[in-house]
Amino acid sequence: MEINPSDESPREFYFRMVSLITPRPIAWVSTISNSGHLNLAPYSFFNGVTAAPPSVVFSPVNRPDGSKKDTVLNIEQNGQFVINVVSHAIAEKMNLTSGDFGFEENEFEIAGLTTVDSLKVKPPRVKESAAQFECELIQIVKVGDGPLAANLIIGKILHLHIADEVLDQRGRVDSQRLDNVGRLGGAEYSTTRDRFEISRPS
Repeated sequence: MEINPSDESPREFYFRMVSLITPRPIAWVSTISNSGHLNLAPYSFFNGVTAAPPSVVFSPVNRPDGSKKDTVLNIEQNGQFVINVVSHAIAEKMNLTSGDFGFEENEFEIAGLTTVDSLKVKPPRVKESAAQFECELIQIVKVGDGPLAANLIIGKILHLHIADEVLDQRGRVDSQRLDNVGRLGGAEYSTTRDRFEISRPS
């Protein structure tokens, strides 16, 4: 099969992309508006960028009508957000927060989650998450226009919280204890339970 992206609708090609670029880590992003409304939403176009400065990137696509999502609007207002790590135990709660809720609806309450104050930014953290990155905005890069266009959000990590129970005896993250999930295509997710090692060439 050979496909020219311009021969398909953006939505059709989007589904091809997300079924092939897998598994994708999930940025469960908490933000707050200047008026105090909380927002919590997952994004699977997400990854780390660099360690100097420590930074991450995630990409909320626009709504079907071409408007920006609440996450983007809140970050544009105050330049702060928290990325909460998603373990298997809270995957269903994460999925609940992916619904198309109104601006004033609180996804923390909808999913039965607990807010925890952050140390360096205003948006709260998800207590049930095993790790959280407190971030400040570096830059928003607009990619395209209209429905399914994106806003590439690059943030600097100001503080990192890690639950002691997911650390090994050396103080490093134990991937089995962390038990992260990744996004596949459609309604499918993956876990990190099956693992193998390959040494890098010297």
